[in-house]
Amino acid sequence: MPGAVAEELEIQRGDRGPLGPPADGGEEGGGGEARRVPRRAYFTAISLALAAIVMFFMALTSSFIVRRGMGGDWQPVRLPRILWLNTAVLLASSVTIEAARRKPARGFAGFRVWWGITTALGFAFLAGQLLAWHQLAAAGVYMASNPMSRFFYVLTASNGAHLGGGLLALLYVAFRPWTPGAGARITQDTAAELASIYWHFMDGLWVFLFLLLTLGR
Repeated sequence: MPGAVAEELEIQRGDRGPLGPPADGGEEGGGGEARRVPRRAYFTAISLALAAIVMFFMALTSSFIVRRGMGGDWQPVRLPRILWLNTAVLLASSVTIEAARRKPARGFAGFRVWWGITTALGFAFLAGQLLAWHQLAAAGVYMASNPMSRFFYVLTASNGAHLGGGLLALLYVAFRPWTPGAGARITQDTAAELASIYWHFMDGLWVFLFLLLTLGR
């Protein structure tokens, strides 16, 4: 009897592998679907990425504060009013992405609509930031004009670059094939949740930088 049980276990291991199907949706689907990575791995990765971004901008903020108090060459810069509109646009995008995230991603029209609106608002924000740069340049305020203007360009450019990465994530969720057998190692719902976390973080970061530039100029 023990020999028969052992033989049966060997047959099962040969069919499914020694550990059976992996957790967190990791079982390979039909048509060669890629083995999925556990959700916790993605959330750990984005937590580390956000921590690194925080340290980067905290270093810039510390430099801003220290440089502002170092000498008499610091000159206030009149910030373009469009920055207020840009901030409102970005805050609105947090509302729309949250509306999208609360709906099932796969095959749900409401998700696609809200996700598309969020993406459009993100591009509108970046276009508004470029317009703010153009207005400053038209007023004769360049990166080399004084330390305040230099920090303005560096901070807004850094924020824009990171937010551009968020836009790529939004486009990835919207246009990547999510059908079975497409080779995705992550579900669309998980990808949408990760993108929304990053996007909310970018919104909060911009509000912080905007307040820093407004109050510290």
